[in-house]
Amino acid sequence: MSPLASLRRIFALTKVRNLEFLRDVSSLGWNIILPIVLVFGLAMVFTGEGKPLYKVGVVTKAESLGSELHPFLGTKYIDFFIVDDAFDYLDKVRHHKLDMLIDLKTHRYWVNESSPKGYTLERMLAAEPYKLERSTVNGDEIRYVDWLVPGILGMNMMFSCLFGVGYVIVRYRKNGYLKRLNATPLTAFEFISAQVLSRLILIMAITTAIFLGTEWTLGLRMEGSHFALFVFALLGCVAMISMGLMVSARVTSEELAGGLLNALSWPMMVLSGVWFSMEGTSEWLQLSAEIFPMTHFLVGVRAIMLDGASLADLLYPMGMLAGMSFIFMLIGAGWFKWRQE
Repeated sequence: MSPLASLRRIFALTKVRNLEFLRDVSSLGWNIILPIVLVFGLAMVFTGEGKPLYKVGVVTKAESLGSELHPFLGTKYIDFFIVDDAFDYLDKVRHHKLDMLIDLKTHRYWVNESSPKGYTLERMLAAEPYKLERSTVNGDEIRYVDWLVPGILGMNMMFSCLFGVGYVIVRYRKNGYLKRLNATPLTAFEFISAQVLSRLILIMAITTAIFLGTEWTLGLRMEGSHFALFVFALLGCVAMISMGLMVSARVTSEELAGGLLNALSWPMMVLSGVWFSMEGTSEWLQLSAEIFPMTHFLVGVRAIMLDGASLADLLYPMGMLAGMSFIFMLIGAGWFKWRQE
């Protein structure tokens, strides 16, 4: 066999594949648009003034905060913000999420005795002429690994749900497997339900094993019940599988399916709080994160693990996940196409 002939065949196949990709306008568009959207999206999230060194909640009747209420409120590099009720934020002080809590109505402040930032703020506050009554709370700091593990497991579930279902169904349609199934009495809803159930069993089994292993080896914080965590993870998994099915309902190109699934998964990784909290970002970014199931999934999982929340405390995120699952399944079943036309 001539090496030159082999190289010609390789070149010909490479040329054909490149032309095939370039002629697929939808796939080419996603490969160009997606990175641009991600770069600008990340720039909007992280661009702005530097993060303040300390966070202090203030209970007051005033509509704005300033040194006229108390000299301490004029201190630079401290993020002072108004809270409605002091007792609603004591847990944040206890878990080092808030460095100090001040109630100007009762002239009191709360600080965590084991918090280095709380100690520094207390020394700064003691230098002011207007004294406040001291109160303390006790509690361990939530480790970053305790906060991060739900995000990592959620990200793994997200990719398994979206690509493990959505991409596979597009391939089924492309190679004619769905066309053969269409000749049977099987309905679109039955096929989609089977896909959801199959992927749900696999993902939940794998995720449960990984979580129990990391909980045992790392000593993860687990304030709530394992049953509540399992139920909530089940709801989140169904919602993300349903989203993948909705994307694959009519798509016939594997490249386009990959682009669409990436267009959903990457914003969720950035805006849903996988790696970092969205607290402190602009209000419209936090509101836009509400449209993603991953956001509600991570809110619920972290509330159970870190704050000991029960399922009754998480009716809103549970309702959002259930509603999204129903809508995605309904759209997927209504749009579903058996054949590649």
